[in-house]
Amino acid sequence: MSKVFEARRELKIGKIIEVSGNNLRIEIDDSVNELIRAVDGQVYPVGQMGSIIKIHFGRKLLFAFVRSLKMRSELIADDNRQPISAADDARILEADLFGQGTWSISNSRLEFSRGVETYPLPLQNAYICLNDELEAVYKAAESNAQDEAVSPMVPIGNYIGGNNAVCRANIDKLFGHHFAILGSTGSGKSGTVASILHSVLDHRPEDTMLKPRIVMIDPHGEYASAFGDRAKVYRAYNDASVATDDAELLKLPYWLMSSDELRSLIIGKTEHEATSQNNIVYESITYSRLLEANLVETLGADPLGGAEAVLADNVTDDQVLNFDRDKPVPFRLAEFVKHIDKVQGRKAGKQDNLAASSGRDKVENILKKLKVLRSNPQLNFLLQEYDADTSPDLLEVLAQFVGEADGKDIRIIDISGLPNEVAGPLTALISRLLFQYKLWQTREEREKDPVLFICEEAHRYVPNHGEAQYKEAQDAIRRIAKEGRKYGLGLGLISQRPSDVESTVLSQCNSWIVLRLSNSSDQEHVSKFLPDSLSGLTKMLSALTRREAIFVGEAAALPSRIRIRKLSPEQLPDSNDIKFAEGWSNDAIDEAGLKAIVRRWCGT
Repeated sequence: MSKVFEARRELKIGKIIEVSGNNLRIEIDDSVNELIRAVDGQVYPVGQMGSIIKIHFGRKLLFAFVRSLKMRSELIADDNRQPISAADDARILEADLFGQGTWSISNSRLEFSRGVETYPLPLQNAYICLNDELEAVYKAAESNAQDEAVSPMVPIGNYIGGNNAVCRANIDKLFGHHFAILGSTGSGKSGTVASILHSVLDHRPEDTMLKPRIVMIDPHGEYASAFGDRAKVYRAYNDASVATDDAELLKLPYWLMSSDELRSLIIGKTEHEATSQNNIVYESITYSRLLEANLVETLGADPLGGAEAVLADNVTDDQVLNFDRDKPVPFRLAEFVKHIDKVQGRKAGKQDNLAASSGRDKVENILKKLKVLRSNPQLNFLLQEYDADTSPDLLEVLAQFVGEADGKDIRIIDISGLPNEVAGPLTALISRLLFQYKLWQTREEREKDPVLFICEEAHRYVPNHGEAQYKEAQDAIRRIAKEGRKYGLGLGLISQRPSDVESTVLSQCNSWIVLRLSNSSDQEHVSKFLPDSLSGLTKMLSALTRREAIFVGEAAALPSRIRIRKLSPEQLPDSNDIKFAEGWSNDAIDEAGLKAIVRRWCGT
């Protein structure tokens, strides 16, 4: 690179007229007529939001992001001062300092550091950065994070305006400190998720192949086709006619659910505040687990079957009193139902008053809801009766998410088609199991086995408003967001509506890849989590093209505008919009096609 980081006259854009902390105001020279500069055969824009400018301070170089470009009259009007004549008006560029460096001519290397120790002075000149200079800045910033034995810097795209330099993300910080990928529908959000995961799968540091452990909740069934034989797909629906060839039925039995998760599934949203119904479920869960753990036994003489219970032999009252009802002890749904119907239901019916009728009605409502849930074929994977000989145990369930899988590094949990009241408790159960799995590991085991949990359509499971069917999922994912990094459990939130994602969870993310956001409330919501010095970058969110993103946070060497790596068609998720013009060029579906759809629909 020749003539780089020199104070060349043709690169000058103006002089500094105000320094306030990291904020600069620069008056653009009159010689810059059309806000462009042609240098060495390249045309450079002046004053583009998010672009980088430089200031020479002796041997030091100071770098700043352009935040805005205004007329002096606008600034005067903002300060409620007297307006000036048009002849005296001038263009004012506002920028935020973000780093400094020193260029070594002998080895053609830039020593760069984030933050600024030396501040420029008024009347100093500001210059545009050449493409070669921008590339040197990006590479120097990334090299500061490559001291580890296994390089965590993984290429995910290219810097825009930096001579197409490769943009690398620090995956230790991206995944270990949580991240969010946000973007409106059609901005390339799903493709960005797939591109980053493919970049990790393809990464070969020191000729070592990474073997990531990634669990993804896929609410639309779109990622199964994106990763070929590197992914294992589990479906939460047992109809083989709609499953992909290599998909397996998810094994996730009801007895692994906590009492709150099972209560949420059974009672549902509209009766969330029915404390007496909650207590009925809690008591039956406790009884059923105690029975299976051989801590209590039923009196066989009772014709109602299980109307009363007594301590088993050699069991103390303290053992029962201190029993954890959320402990993953298998129990039979038949005993659970029996206790609700025959024990608690009979107690409610013994009183001869209106309250007794109301109490029995609550029992009947729970039993009816259970019957409806168990009759739904989509929930067979969850509500199949426990059998000690054939039902999966905890080891078998966990192996779906974190065990060896013959090179299948990504575990995709396809929950497409499930109703929201089921998807919430299901997501809560999976995220809680992953957290507890990490919790019970030793420090050495955690270091060898970090896990990334990706939650697509995060606004469904951790919404920014209280809804009963999501409460358990909110609690479980919130705990991962707050504590997961200590145990080697990373969290990735993907959403098209960031303003609908719970702020507590989103604020725990330390890296963001933000694609086009056209909704103003979403833009404002995102800007709350980013420092003020990046306001110039957030202002361009509505103007980003497909696959363009703002990459900021701990995992980014520099806050930057990047273009996400392009994938081949077979590597992309099946998330393309349906093309109406192309579809309507075909004939309408015939009777045979309709019959096939009905058979899949009805499971016949």
